[in-house]
Amino acid sequence: MNTRRADGYEISTDATRLDIGRVHNWLSTDAYWARGRNRETVERSVGTSLNFGTYDPEGEQVAYARVVTDLATFAWLCDVYVAPAHRGRGLGTWLAAAVRDHLTPYRLGRVMLSTRDAHEVYAKAGFVPFPDIRNLMVMSLDT
Repeated sequence: MNTRRADGYEISTDATRLDIGRVHNWLSTDAYWARGRNRETVERSVGTSLNFGTYDPEGEQVAYARVVTDLATFAWLCDVYVAPAHRGRGLGTWLAAAVRDHLTPYRLGRVMLSTRDAHEVYAKAGFVPFPDIRNLMVMSLDT
């Protein structure tokens, strides 16, 4: 998948274009949910996920998102990050919408995500609060 906005920003699912070092730096130093994540973990997660890179008009990567999915019933949108210098331009919503559009043909039963502070960004792409959080459970295997 490759899509471009009129202002020259582009989203691509071509994993060979990803700047893994940049993604690792963003996640491990600035993303509240991934601070301290080591490079090996980032590389492994990228290698087993559907990845979305966002690039500025000069081709520099400025945002990232990945989806964990079976492409049949379920997907989890995670590690969505927009570089600070590019925030406020609608890139996060555009990225979430591109993920939605890419997954739509698979007719998944559910696409989920978790956010502490970006509900409005995702709502613009069609996400809504989980109907009954009492249905959700979690298990942490890392210590």
